[in-house]
Amino acid sequence: MLDMAMNSITLFLQGRLFKDIGAVIKMAVIGIAITAAVLIGLSFVGLPLWMCAAIAGLVGGIAQPILFKDLKYA
Repeated sequence: MLDMAMNSITLFLQGRLFKDIGAVIKMAVIGIAITAAVLIGLSFVGLPLWMCAAIAGLVGGIAQPILFKDLKYA
């Protein structure tokens, strides 16, 4: 199990893990933007910062598998 994780990390750092690294970066930026928008929106509503961060993290965590569902590996 550790060998598989180390192999994936090595391939990722070498840029050979994903077929289209541009799509991976684009989807990651979209996920970050969604999380940031939720965090900022909830803070304007007046919720405490800890609650805004928890909810935004939850929404961002739910969004990642949806965004990366069509991701192709090399």
